[in-house]
Amino acid sequence: MMKIIQNIAVGFIVSFLGSLPLGYLNIVGLEVYSKLGLEPLVFYILGVICIEAFVAYYTLIFAHQLVQNKKLMKGIEVFGVFFLLVVAFIFHQKSSHTVHGEGYLDAYLQWPVFAVGVFLSCFNFLQIPFWLAWNLYFLNGNYISIYKRLKFYYVGGTMVGVFFGMLFIIYFLDKIHKQIAFLTDYMIPVIIPVFFVCMSGLQGYKVYKKYFYNKMALEEKESE
Repeated sequence: MMKIIQNIAVGFIVSFLGSLPLGYLNIVGLEVYSKLGLEPLVFYILGVICIEAFVAYYTLIFAHQLVQNKKLMKGIEVFGVFFLLVVAFIFHQKSSHTVHGEGYLDAYLQWPVFAVGVFLSCFNFLQIPFWLAWNLYFLNGNYISIYKRLKFYYVGGTMVGVFFGMLFIIYFLDKIHKQIAFLTDYMIPVIIPVFFVCMSGLQGYKVYKKYFYNKMALEEKESE
């Protein structure tokens, strides 16, 4: 019973906090809420969650296998440096083709909001390294257990966390809607790319220290 509670709690906390940073899913969710109301927003978030659940589950299974494969782990960590730079570039480039602020949702209004959530979540590639990194961390630290049905409690906790996390940030953004035009104009073309460039630098430093600096230090120590 304690492992079930722990799995749910860990999944809820990381997904709740992970849903807070401003991104296009929350920006669209804000417009759904402001234009259509709470009930459509709930269906929109449920659409997002459908894809999030799929990604969270399979990255969990994949992460468990990665723990046993050191060479593949190194390759993924090195790839992560370049992946974050590519993400920053994509956000910056796509921003010039994005309609900011009011009217952002207009192109999707002919779709059911649930389908909008599913569609946009499919293009949220950032969730893959996010879930993979956290799942690896939790597995390596024995913070969660994925034995038999326990992994489903963890995934369930993450989905509840995403749901309430998005509700919280969208409600908060709605309260400061007068500043949203400014935030939207600078979030995608500037703030998000800069954030991922910084994350790439941090990841690069971690990879260098883990796989190259420590190796050189060990070789120097052995040569003495």
